[in-house]
Amino acid sequence: MKVAVYSARRYDKSLLVKANEQAGHTLRFLEDRLTAATAALAEGCGAVCVFVNDTVDAEVLALLAAQGSRLVATRSTGYNQIDTQAAARLGIAVVRVTDYSPHSVAEFAVGLLLAVNRKIARASARTRDGNFDLDGLMGFDLHGKTVGVIGTGKIGTIFARIMAGFGCTVLGHDRYPSAAFEALGGRYVEVDELLACSDVVSLHCPLTDDTRHIVNAQSLARAKRGSVLVNTSRGGLIDTDAAIQALKTGQLGGLAIDVYEQEANLFFQDLSSTIICDDVIQRLVSFPNVIVTGHQAFFTVEAIGQIMRTTIESITAFERGEELVNRVPEH
Repeated sequence: MKVAVYSARRYDKSLLVKANEQAGHTLRFLEDRLTAATAALAEGCGAVCVFVNDTVDAEVLALLAAQGSRLVATRSTGYNQIDTQAAARLGIAVVRVTDYSPHSVAEFAVGLLLAVNRKIARASARTRDGNFDLDGLMGFDLHGKTVGVIGTGKIGTIFARIMAGFGCTVLGHDRYPSAAFEALGGRYVEVDELLACSDVVSLHCPLTDDTRHIVNAQSLARAKRGSVLVNTSRGGLIDTDAAIQALKTGQLGGLAIDVYEQEANLFFQDLSSTIICDDVIQRLVSFPNVIVTGHQAFFTVEAIGQIMRTTIESITAFERGEELVNRVPEH
């Protein structure tokens, strides 16, 4: 099957080619993001392979369908970038990667928390300049603190297990409670109680209409003053302007994010020699108690390898008319 692979970076190409050795699909690698303007690049391809910042709305899907594409495979677990209802109307199947190394994201979330709390990036920059002064680098012990986990699926539960290992009290909130989360000592509470009691809050839930801006001006006002917020899930979970205001007043004591609301035009590309016109991201990175990384929490050998293998397996199953075990529900 011919497959147009959008947002393809060097590591995508090498690992997807490796995963495709036995399947033998014809892969057309495109560095461009999928948009209405670039949909024509998939002409003649029965399948389109996308990533988190590609635009796969009703307009784009109609263009793909008119060109003969009948499958969209996203190299991610989340699929909020895809209009699944439009895809169903157009007869386009959508598949995702339901399971890859959840440890990659959970471990990175812990790393972000440690980095922002203990000022590791600032300390490293100082010592490179020969400055070994400790003033301004004081953090707090995680041991004995309360950590709130919003979203206790596989990643959230692993994060909670690591935090429990630090000696933290772990609170959780999820529409679907997890026995594994409770088994490690986690206790479920409502969002308001979680925010009010937690010294650290980490987001591990998908982006839906219900969770968009789950962290906003109102929820931040109810949060424990000086708490640290970590997000390795989806940028739209946080109202970024509200977070900035909370940082300015000290209501939010630290922010560590690997995702950003408006990341589509920024992440996964080198903009170091250009003028970045996004004033919000520029304000964020100016805070000494903020760490921003470019959506790399998933980026381990184990995770990427599994993502590529699963993607190829789904494309092969579609070509053969087999059951699509990783198909996104049509709703």
